[in-house]
Amino acid sequence: MIITVTLNAALDKTLEVPSFTLGRRHRTVDQTTMPGGKGVNIARAIKRLGQPVIATGLAGGATGTRVVEALTEESILNDFVRIREESRTNTAVLDPTTGLHTEINERGPAVSAHELEQFRDKLLYLAKGATICVFAGSLPRGIEAEIYARLIRDVRKLGVVTMLDTDGEPLRLAMKAEPAVVSPNELESEELAGHEFNGDEDRVAAVVEMTRLGAREAIMTVSDGCFAQVVEGGGHAIYRARVDEQEARSTIGSGDAFLAGYVAARYGGQSASECLRFAVACGAESTQHFGAGVVDPGKVQRLLAEVEVERLEIPAEIH
Repeated sequence: MIITVTLNAALDKTLEVPSFTLGRRHRTVDQTTMPGGKGVNIARAIKRLGQPVIATGLAGGATGTRVVEALTEESILNDFVRIREESRTNTAVLDPTTGLHTEINERGPAVSAHELEQFRDKLLYLAKGATICVFAGSLPRGIEAEIYARLIRDVRKLGVVTMLDTDGEPLRLAMKAEPAVVSPNELESEELAGHEFNGDEDRVAAVVEMTRLGAREAIMTVSDGCFAQVVEGGGHAIYRARVDEQEARSTIGSGDAFLAGYVAARYGGQSASECLRFAVACGAESTQHFGAGVVDPGKVQRLLAEVEVERLEIPAEIH
């Protein structure tokens, strides 16, 4: 079983608005509302890829009820801890004429120490039957930045493989808990490194540095694929995986589909390079859909042949 953890679950409303202009009145040509938050999106994609997954986290108020009910309607197993305050609603506006999207994400509810402890107990119970646990997304109010580090240490003691997709201080602190995999995007990686990347050498250096900070493996997503340092053959290997950028309907949630693909392939026992290939294909295929975490497994399989995976040398100056 795979667990995904979403501490800041949401209802995600996506609106398709041609020629979107600030200060103007618009009408949508399409819209969708789905349960969201990164961990929920990852669970949706893993489910569609045919691997066993259960989504857990915190959900509150009428919005939290809608999140749980919608997940159940999608046949996604879930077991959320109910909290007193209302879960958030996020809004994304997609302009099909420019390909640009604008996201407005609410902060989320305040969470009490008692509610958080209830969740920890729930997670440790679920983890007893799990192989992989994915922690993903932002934190709601009232939860300290070190929570992912604490939960990763707790789950690792049970022999579960831990993976993390977050940013900022929660990411930095969680590195010290030695997760098996961290998977930030390029902007999040630049924030972690403290500078912009000027080329591929900087990107390779970034994934190497993440492993030095504590992560066993590091995968950084970029617009056309990823850079990764993985464990292979008793040592480390650097890979660059890429695919020609697709003509996208929506890139919202493509990083979540990428990580879901990686998790699904790893759960299925694939090699490191094949896990990366499958992840890139999932991320690219997801851009053809309206809604985060939506992938078509058949089209992912057809796209696999177009994904290039290259093993790189680690530059001498960053050994």
